[in-house]
Amino acid sequence: MNKYSRETWLLIAVMLLSLITHILPAPRTIDDAFITFRYSRNIVEGMGFVYNPGIQTLGTTTPLYTLLMAAISAITGRQDFPWYALTVNALADAGTAGLLFLLAKRLSGYVWVGALVGTLWSISPVSVTFAVGGMETSLNIFWLVGATYFFVAKRRRIWIGAFVGLGFLTRVDSLLWIGPLLLGQLVDSLISNPSTQADSSYNLTPQPPLHKWGAENGQGESNTGRSGASPLQESPSSGKLGGLINRLPWQTWLAAVVVVLPWALFAWAYFGSPLPNSLSAKTVAYIMPPGSAFIRLLQFYVTPFSEFDLFGSLGAMIGTAIYLALTIIGLLYTRKKLPRLLPFLLYPWLYMAAFSIANPLIFRWYIAPPLPALMMGIIAGAWAIIDSIQQARPNWLIRPVMVGALALLWGATSISGWWIHPDHGPDRPAPKMAWHLIELYYEQIGTQLRDEYSVTVDSRVASADIGAIGYFSRATIIDTVGLVTPELSKYYPIDPALIAEGQNYAIPPQLIADTNPEFLVTMEAFVRLGLEQDPQFTQNYELVEEIPTDFYGTGMRLYERQQ
Repeated sequence: MNKYSRETWLLIAVMLLSLITHILPAPRTIDDAFITFRYSRNIVEGMGFVYNPGIQTLGTTTPLYTLLMAAISAITGRQDFPWYALTVNALADAGTAGLLFLLAKRLSGYVWVGALVGTLWSISPVSVTFAVGGMETSLNIFWLVGATYFFVAKRRRIWIGAFVGLGFLTRVDSLLWIGPLLLGQLVDSLISNPSTQADSSYNLTPQPPLHKWGAENGQGESNTGRSGASPLQESPSSGKLGGLINRLPWQTWLAAVVVVLPWALFAWAYFGSPLPNSLSAKTVAYIMPPGSAFIRLLQFYVTPFSEFDLFGSLGAMIGTAIYLALTIIGLLYTRKKLPRLLPFLLYPWLYMAAFSIANPLIFRWYIAPPLPALMMGIIAGAWAIIDSIQQARPNWLIRPVMVGALALLWGATSISGWWIHPDHGPDRPAPKMAWHLIELYYEQIGTQLRDEYSVTVDSRVASADIGAIGYFSRATIIDTVGLVTPELSKYYPIDPALIAEGQNYAIPPQLIADTNPEFLVTMEAFVRLGLEQDPQFTQNYELVEEIPTDFYGTGMRLYERQQ
């Protein structure tokens, strides 16, 4: 078996592993995913791109994913959205694993480093959790890594732009990776020789690269025609302006605009804005202590391979120093060996800075997008050290032994983040962080509302978590956070005295008094110091169902308005 066959089979094995690990746990859907699914279902059922019938508000953060789920439902004639999402996510993550394999191999020149990065992504509890959780995270990450691959490999600029546009339509915070990538591409275009800048699809005769940014693996590109002259080189008549335009990556920009523009025009006409309302709603509804976002992200950044599950706080302490050092070494190594990869490796730190400054509530799925680049940076630093030792001791088996040791270490910590028999949901191996007990309780209450309390689309149900409740009850939802009911944002910010200790949210009593819903579904902690102490509420509403819990207070509650 020749070298390329071995690499191909290893690449296929990594991608198959990713498919297996992402499908194995079965759907364990997160509440926010049900918001997207309800939008998709309403589209398929002819109600339009709406959450509540007749109200055109963009409350999902992922229009592309919403339309994709709707398209699959329309094609299949069914509405099994959790499985549609898992299938799409598993395929996307398998693609990501393959692309990470290729990027790491290109950086190191060592196929087993590529296999290490691809495998660690395949078994990562974070990667799998949000694939089975039904979120758009996996698809967003695929666009990121795909665009990076095309840039690093000097492939088609149009594909870079297409992936950039699709990433933006998947999540608006993709701008945090789109910005560095496009800036890196622009700088590369301006400082490199024009003959190395054209799209590889136009190449006729490859030449050695003329600039270090195009020198990866000796695979230079040119646009030399039959005469040997580059069509991008300036002629005396073209002038400096024409030469500059030829060097700009305008194909990428145009492709991105072509992808995004139809949605932007539709959203402006239909919703009044292409930006989801949830961006502003979450900002005012939750009260977060200063620095909380930074602390939450830092806790994850120092344990990217689930070290905490195996080593506890000691793993986090060790990771803080070692991983920061490896990341710096990895950046320096990448700058020398594969500079086009730098925007990708810098993205996690821009991500951390942006979210730390904004200081929003960090939902679990917020930690996933920077993970592939974070992994790559750490492994690049480790490889730089391993490779330097190997060069100093050429007769020693440094590379295979050390890469194997890292595979065992990080593989063990990643696997420690799984459990064989979860205590809720399907009895199949799954990441420990794929916790969705609260969604199962919301599904139970939502189903009861529909089947036992006979709510319909005309019934009005209030809730702070609207995903599963809205999806299973099919009622008109009064979203107390304001994701799909932006007019309710006027009730925020709430008096901090109404927020229970250890919580970041409470339902404003006046909101319930003014909207007067037939039912209210809430966690006990969200009403403990507010609604439960409000005489008007206690007089008008009766507690009719309660599921005891040890999270967000003492239980999940269903209140019914007294006629």
